[in-house]
Amino acid sequence: MTATSDLKSSVADIRKSQYGVEPIIINRWSPRAMSGEAITDRELMTLFEAARWAPSSYNGQPWRFVYARRDSKAWAGFCGLLDDFNKGWATKAAVLIVAVSRKSFEWDGNPARTHSFDTGAAWQNLALQGSKMGLVVHGMEGFDYDGARAALRVPEEFVVEAMIAVGRPGSAAAMDEELQKMETPSDRRPITEIALEGGF
Repeated sequence: MTATSDLKSSVADIRKSQYGVEPIIINRWSPRAMSGEAITDRELMTLFEAARWAPSSYNGQPWRFVYARRDSKAWAGFCGLLDDFNKGWATKAAVLIVAVSRKSFEWDGNPARTHSFDTGAAWQNLALQGSKMGLVVHGMEGFDYDGARAALRVPEEFVVEAMIAVGRPGSAAAMDEELQKMETPSDRRPITEIALEGGF
């Protein structure tokens, strides 16, 4: 059994949809075990293509993705932004991506209040596409935000939102014991806790 099929079977064992949503939504989760193998240019650009089609306020498309491949000169700098916990697994990724969003509309400079919301939609497209392709796609906040702004020369009109690790599935057994315990899909709150008719 391959690492990818192992992931799919473990998701099916834990996650059950209350209302039968599309399997791609249920099957997407955030493993950490990656092999360290490269992904192709086409695979990477397919992820960004999926992100490109996300909805956004006034079609402003505020998201930008700054990335480094593991065989590039920029790789060490991206890895250096990770906190100690994430260095324990994310350095096995094929690509590290920093997602940023523009705070204002380009055509008039007015505030774009939903820039983070819209960039989250682009991230979700990217994550779903990666899951469909059998890749590990894991978003995280455990990195140096100020350091990323400086090192990546992020303009002032953009907000640093999150970092994303992308790679091919690897063996959980190769990770330390703490990480192995975490390498399982999580469940979700029941709908009654998140959908509140008429108010809180």
